[in-house]
Amino acid sequence: MPRVLLIEDHQTVRDGLQLALSRHGHTVDAVATGEQGLARLRTTTADVVVLDLMLPGMDGFEVCRRIRSTGDLPIIMLTARNDDMDVVAGLEAGADDYVVKPVQPRVLEARIRAVLRRTGGEPRPSGTEPVVERHGELTIDRAALVVTKNGAPVGLAPTELRLLLELSGTPGRVLSRQQLLEAVWEHAYLGDSRLVDACVQRLRAKLEDDSAAPVYVQTVRGFGYRFGPL
Repeated sequence: MPRVLLIEDHQTVRDGLQLALSRHGHTVDAVATGEQGLARLRTTTADVVVLDLMLPGMDGFEVCRRIRSTGDLPIIMLTARNDDMDVVAGLEAGADDYVVKPVQPRVLEARIRAVLRRTGGEPRPSGTEPVVERHGELTIDRAALVVTKNGAPVGLAPTELRLLLELSGTPGRVLSRQQLLEAVWEHAYLGDSRLVDACVQRLRAKLEDDSAAPVYVQTVRGFGYRFGPL
């Protein structure tokens, strides 16, 4: 069963979400502080972290950064309001998705299932040779899910990798933020383009020599993004 680490300081919310997610078949470890959450990750495994941003002591932004600095564990953040600054800061810290409080358990469950699907990897095609693409200094092995630049591996989180694979699959074609939300995040309706923009920012920081003048992930103002070099 998928194991969820829930970091939420409000006991009523924590207990309610733990019960609801358990009923959906998840094993849920629930803690009240960021420090407890980080300590739990050192001793147990988790498939996804559900993280409240407004925690006592070490806040959720710092917890998110620390988790992301050590690996690719998917993170869904909980925010008390749909505040642009909070959401963008959380996404830039490395979160994969977010849910606004008050949390509807069915919405959180759907987001967990979606993030687990897209971070679960893609199997190597049987009986076929690896599909290796070369784009200037960048090499993308779609079968092995390995990206290198000038021969050196580029460490990408699963959501970043899926975004790169989606864009690079049709070089030069402009994909709207909504198209990318549906393909990468599985948000078919009322998707939040900030998810795309923040992930693009993280992707550029890892791929580009100069993020301010990107070669690979290019913005087409008013439309979306396209993959280069053309």
